[in-house]
Amino acid sequence: MRLPSHVRIVEVGPRDGLQNEKTDIGTAAKIELIDRLSQTGLASIEATAFVSPKWVPQMADAAQVLAGITRVPGISYPVLVPNEQGYERARAAGAEEVAVFTAASEAFNIKNTNAGIDASLQRFAPVLARAKIDGVKVRGYVSTVLGCPYQGEVPLNDVVRVARALHDMGCYEVSLGDTIGVGTPAKARAMLKAVASEVPMAALAIHFHDTYGQALANVLACLEEGVAVVDSAVSGAGGCPYAKGASGNVASEDVVYMLHGLGIHTGIDLPLLAETGRWLAGLLGRDTGSKVGRALGAA
Repeated sequence: MRLPSHVRIVEVGPRDGLQNEKTDIGTAAKIELIDRLSQTGLASIEATAFVSPKWVPQMADAAQVLAGITRVPGISYPVLVPNEQGYERARAAGAEEVAVFTAASEAFNIKNTNAGIDASLQRFAPVLARAKIDGVKVRGYVSTVLGCPYQGEVPLNDVVRVARALHDMGCYEVSLGDTIGVGTPAKARAMLKAVASEVPMAALAIHFHDTYGQALANVLACLEEGVAVVDSAVSGAGGCPYAKGASGNVASEDVVYMLHGLGIHTGIDLPLLAETGRWLAGLLGRDTGSKVGRALGAA
């Protein structure tokens, strides 16, 4: 096994988690969530998304959330932007890092963004150009890398092509997402190896949903290939509105517990993270989606 000595967790709960929750916890609680997460040792916390409130009402308060958080030196607070207009809104609100998103599935792209893969990539060109001038880092997301709710199997060639395009356009990091959580370890490993043949492993991250309970196993399989950045959501928050039955992201607490058990450094205070996950679950009106969070809460 070629396990990395250190893994950076990209906490996506405040954005990818909350935007897919039915309960809106409110602006003040979103700010408190990010501030709590900032005390756990996380180095990257995806704060919000500057998208259309019509399509994603949970993110309508993006500017207020970004203005309200207490930024801790050394922590990045990326925000999602769908296009140049979203980039302008994000910058006006003080964003210093942004993320763009597309999918490896043509059908998913059309359903999700009303544009095909190539059109969605073209949409990002001015964002990347302006970000370069502004000195703003850009992260890229590729959804449906292991399956699509509309077209089923997604050819590996399409995943590689989209990931390479985002990297070539200037994304410093490309996150590979199993949006509907259908992947298994062998498929996850093969997908990562294929992408890493054309995009440096150091520029790749993984993002697994836990619909079929495979997320941790998929993470481990990819760690063994050398990936060192993992997206996850505190309390396992989220899901995918375009994928029926898709449960939330893999829980950050569960990933961190596994990493620490493997002797991999994260810099994260696990008990504090688990406490934050239970607090968030309470606001959402349910038990935490993290097995580690439940176990530590009962201890």
